[in-house]
Amino acid sequence: MSTGRPHQILVRTGWQDCNIGDVAHAPGALAVIERMMPDVRAVLWSFTPLTAPLRRMILARFPQATIVEGTLCDGAPSTPELSEAFEESDLFLHASGPATIAWADAVAFHQRTGKPFGVYGVTYGLYGIPERSALSEAAFVYFRDSKSLARAKADGVRPPVIGFSPDVAFAFDVRDDHKADAYLARVGLESGRFLCCIPRMRCTPFWEIPRKGAAFDPLKDERNTQTKTADHAGLLSSIITVVRETDLRVLVCPEDETQITLAKEMLIDRLPDDVRSRVVWRNTYWQPDEALAVYVRSAGLFGNEMHSPILCIGNGVPAIVCHSRDVSTKGYMWQDVGLGDWLFDLDEQDVHTRIVAAVMSIATDPAGAKAKAAAARETVWRNIEASAGVVLNNLTRSRAMQASTSMPAGARNA
Repeated sequence: MSTGRPHQILVRTGWQDCNIGDVAHAPGALAVIERMMPDVRAVLWSFTPLTAPLRRMILARFPQATIVEGTLCDGAPSTPELSEAFEESDLFLHASGPATIAWADAVAFHQRTGKPFGVYGVTYGLYGIPERSALSEAAFVYFRDSKSLARAKADGVRPPVIGFSPDVAFAFDVRDDHKADAYLARVGLESGRFLCCIPRMRCTPFWEIPRKGAAFDPLKDERNTQTKTADHAGLLSSIITVVRETDLRVLVCPEDETQITLAKEMLIDRLPDDVRSRVVWRNTYWQPDEALAVYVRSAGLFGNEMHSPILCIGNGVPAIVCHSRDVSTKGYMWQDVGLGDWLFDLDEQDVHTRIVAAVMSIATDPAGAKAKAAAARETVWRNIEASAGVVLNNLTRSRAMQASTSMPAGARNA
């Protein structure tokens, strides 16, 4: 083993491709490594096989990155390229996500190689994952919201390092400006003269996406039916108020594929005639590079999703998050980065009027809103810088451990 080779991280991420937030996790993780660990080689192991367009997008932005494919069978890599990544990587990094989804892969890497793994910016407590035992084996664990951190500590999660670090999607910076400009010209939106709005159900109806092969869930569908009108009342009122009281227009757009028809049902079709003519409905799905290029040309974003706001704040664009208690604790990340005034709990009383007021503050005070977004972005990067230092320390320790164990016994005892 050559001790002169660059440090290498095997990055496990890429949870699904029907949601631009999930797509943004992989490029976001690579951007954090590029900025904070410039001498480290990144190897991307996507949880869901990358489509050809997503692979091209990632490699165009990160030409030095290596992408490997394969699975584990009884803890053993199924492909030569993945086996080599296990051998050559000094650290397994589980990147941001709704939970420690790839916990079994992280533990398998540690058990097979003896090298450490770390978890970087996840929410805690979903999907029945055995996180208490798995996370306690990690060299470090960073949660992306303070509620997750507190709950994990209360549950007895005890890795050597445990703390808060925001979702790596804040670092996403891939933009398709050409596609964004063409789209905005086609729908008649001018840069800086519109706001973006994103709807969301309490429970994502994955059964509406044929390729997902998800079974219809009557309980989740019932929950969505019960809550969708109230959950979109604040957004609907905000669109109407912005259009009637300012010269801005509104683009209603999706973060995941199921939100295209939802937007039409809950927002577009409920607009008064005098407002509808100044609202654009994005009726096709898009990838995060085009979405971000549109967001940075907007005056800001509001809605019931999380990761489009993350992309916005990561690039200096004001963004409001409306979250519910059905959608984990990730929304509290907004409080953690100093944006508590732009976070709204849809289960609280009278929340809709407060949403409208916040949206109008962005519409009428763009300079103040941008300054607030910039301050939050600085907070994000301060936290990422601190946690990245821990990652680097563990890389150094891992390499030293490998060098020590590869020495002849007599040399170690000399």
